Parts: sequence; structure tokens; C-alpha cells
Amino acid sequence: MKSLILILAIFLLVLSCNSISDKNLEQVKITRQMAEFEEIDALWLIWPTTDHKEGESVEKVTMAIIDALISDLKIVISCADDNVLRKAKSELVEKYADSKNLIFRVIPSVEIWARDMGPVFVEAKNGRHAIADFNFDSWGYGDTTELNSVTEEKYDERVAELLNLPLISSAMVSEGGNRELNGKGTLMVTETVEKGRNPQMSKDEMEAEYQRLLGVKKVIWLKEGLLEDSHTFLGPLSTSDSTKAYTVVTTNGHVDEFARFVNDSTILLASIDSTELKDSIAKENHRRLEENFKILSKSTDQDGNAFRIVRLPLPQTILTTMNPGDYVYDYIKTLDYVDGSEFPKGDTITVVAPASYLNFIITNNVVIGQKYWREGMPDKIRLQDEKALRILREVFPTKKVVMLDALAVNLGGGGLHCISMHQPKLLLY
Repeated sequence: MKSLILILAIFLLVLSCNSISDKNLEQVKITRQMAEFEEIDALWLIWPTTDHKEGESVEKVTMAIIDALISDLKIVISCADDNVLRKAKSELVEKYADSKNLIFRVIPSVEIWARDMGPVFVEAKNGRHAIADFNFDSWGYGDTTELNSVTEEKYDERVAELLNLPLISSAMVSEGGNRELNGKGTLMVTETVEKGRNPQMSKDEMEAEYQRLLGVKKVIWLKEGLLEDSHTFLGPLSTSDSTKAYTVVTTNGHVDEFARFVNDSTILLASIDSTELKDSIAKENHRRLEENFKILSKSTDQDGNAFRIVRLPLPQTILTTMNPGDYVYDYIKTLDYVDGSEFPKGDTITVVAPASYLNFIITNNVVIGQKYWREGMPDKIRLQDEKALRILREVFPTKKVVMLDALAVNLGGGGLHCISMHQPKLLLY
């Protein structure tokens, strides 16, 4: 009899432990993903180990983000290994010696794009939280079985283990940068991205996964993203003067480059200034954005209410060059270009940055946006930066808006929003 009681006690203990730590706790009913404009406990960043272009410091941008936020909230610095951890601490601990807001974690990763493979915190029916775990294929440049894809895909699993949160997993490929939510059940995605990542799935099947993992009630399918966000392997873009400009390992149209929720009923949508339409890249972006504007104008939220849509101009096309030895150059020269073009190996190339004022970070008291004017650039870019700042202040009236030069990050294919992940206030299991 005693042995039977002991066996029963062990069984109940194991069952209890599994209710907390089972990686695939499918019985957890997800009600919603919290919006980024809600209160957060922390912001996650991955410490950079390389620059995308020589002389353009990603570490400098990361430090500027920390400077802007360190007094307001916790910042989790994720490091790929112990060597990176030592490097990050050597840069940060002395500078912020009196701060209790820095947290360091060792989590294997290849890239810095925490938004795409980082922890997606969701709220369960019981008021607790879990992490939604989509599959990952290196933004369409690889497949889900390649070593780099597997390493990045397991990032959120490791966060779930660290925080002792349930993990709700899916075979569906989806990145956080292509999902914008209003916190009430409405999701915006770019159709070309989601369908491109999941050619075997219908929209209905994808929507069922959004509902299961994120508690989504309604999905708004926007058509295409920005032209300069096109997959690099599709081939170089043609500029107005017929220069061939390569994209920089971009995502093929993430929504966070052109459409963002600033509250549960207001959408900030990019637009092209009429003076830019002689630029062939801007002209195509204008066509795409106005198509998306028509979709949003006819769309409603989860309760049937129309959205307020605020337009924010994109900066003019930002071109620069890359050379052999630059991190991005050395990667894109290895790609097979589906348009049949040949990469000019050994030569300087022109690249187009995925420049956007929409790729901003929202925190409790601060919004961090991107700016582009540098000494020697056309004054028009400075004026565009100022207009973007003014509009961001208008749509975030209670927050301080800080604009950072983020070109070093842009030249890797993303922006400030892409390298960060918000952690909402958690009720831990």
C-alpha cells in the first residue's frame, strides 16, 4: 500500500512539473498577444558581433538605444556565447555601474534580429503568460533544417526555459517583424511574406495558427512591402539613372517597415512624397503603399470599427556602396540570383538601404525612431527627418521621441524595431 501511495505521489509531482515546464503545453488557451504600446517590463537586445559594412558600427547603435532607455526600464542583453558575454560586459558594466536595469543572458544566436526569432509573449486564458513559437527559415534565404535556421528558431525556446514559461509551437514559418497587433485581437501582415514562407498553407490555415498562437480574432492582409525590402536573391533593383542597386539581405516586405499600430485604433502608414515620384524605386513604393491604404481604409478592427490612418512619409531612397570584406557583400555574393544576373565579385557595388521612419521602438516613456541626414547629404533628408519627428510626437503625445542614426543596422536588412523585442509585464507561472 505504501509503495502504491509513493508511486501516486511521484506521478502527481511529475504531472505538476509538466504543467509548468512542458515545452509544448497545447492545453494553454491563448487569448491575445499584448500590443507593443502597452506597459513593458523589459526590452531584449542581442549584442552585435559584426558590422554589416566596414565603418558602420552596429554596436554604436545598440549603445545609443541603451543610453536612451537605461533609466526607464530593464534591458536584457542576449549574448551568443561566453566570449560575447565578456565583451558586452566590458563595454556596459563600467559605463552603467550604478544601474540595476541591465540583465545579461547567454543564448546562442547567429544574427541580431530579436524581433523575428525572439520570444513572443502571449497572454493565456488564466491570466498567465506563455511564449508563441513559430518556425523559422532564415527569412526565406534557407530552410527550416539548416543549422543557422535551427539555432535562431530555438532562441525563443531557450527564453521560455529561462523564464519557466510554457511554449506554444507551430510548424508555420512567421517572423515578428511581419506581424503588427493592436492588443485587442487584430493582426496586420504582409501577404507576400507570409505566403512566401508558407506556400503549402492557405490563408484560412494561417489564420487558424495566428488564432491558436496569438489569440487573433481578425487578420488584415496587406499586399506587398517596400521595394527596397525585396529578397536580395531576386536580383538588383534599377535606380532612375539605371544603376543596379542590391538589397541587403532583406525580408521581402515586413510590415514593420511601412505600417504600425500606435494604439488599438490608429495605424501609422508610410507614404511617398509627390516630389519623389521621379525616382523609380519611390514610384513603385507609392503604388504599393496606396494599394495598402485602400485595403486599410476598407478594413475594420475586431469589433467592426474603422481605423484612424495617419500617413508618415518615407525618406528618399538611401544608396551607398559596399566592397569585398564587408559582411553583407561577402554573403550576397554567394547567392544564386533568380533573374539570371551575375554578381560582380571583387567590384564595388551599390546597395539600397531599407530606410524607414516606421521601424521605431515603443517603450513606456520613450519612442526611438530612425533618422538619416548626415553632413554633406541633401538638406531635403534633414527636412524629412524633422517631419518624421514631428509626426511621431503627434501620435505619441505622452512619450519622449528620440531619433537615432540607424544606418549601420539598416545595412543589414532591418531597423531598430527589428533588433529589439519587448517583454510585457509578466505574471509568471
